[in-house]
Amino acid sequence: MYISLVDDKKLLKYAIDYLSKYDSSKNNLENVLKRKILRLNIKNYEKGKLINKIESIIIKLEKNKFIDDNRYSATKILSLSNSGKSKNFIFNYLIKKGVNKTQIQNNLNLMQQDNDDWEFASAKIFVKKKKLLEKNESYEKKLAKMARAGFSYDICKRILS
Repeated sequence: MYISLVDDKKLLKYAIDYLSKYDSSKNNLENVLKRKILRLNIKNYEKGKLINKIESIIIKLEKNKFIDDNRYSATKILSLSNSGKSKNFIFNYLIKKGVNKTQIQNNLNLMQQDNDDWEFASAKIFVKKKKLLEKNESYEKKLAKMARAGFSYDICKRILS
């Protein structure tokens, strides 16, 4: 995409368009915008100007509640757990997206308070998806698959026995 006039309004519009399709953390949105700027067919000093404007754009979006890391992490935890992901996988996924560790831990604790056995339910979904109970594999192989997915030994033992 070629932007003839370099301005932060077009970058803000792109960020809002992106957020209308995908929920995102602040850090992830910053990376998306940087990649977008680097792909533009403009001079390097103009790219530098735009990159310097990213922080103010993110502050604007945060002030207008378009972007909220706490909400993002809470919804991601819920959706990933419903798709059969472990606590460890979810934690690492959110760290990669740039969410604060304490925020992730607080949301995981809230999830634990709301549903004490959510990780067990998530492991059941994982086992069902991978058809582990139907396969004629050894107990150790099934255990290894679940361990690689990030589930604790206790949860694996409860499900596979």
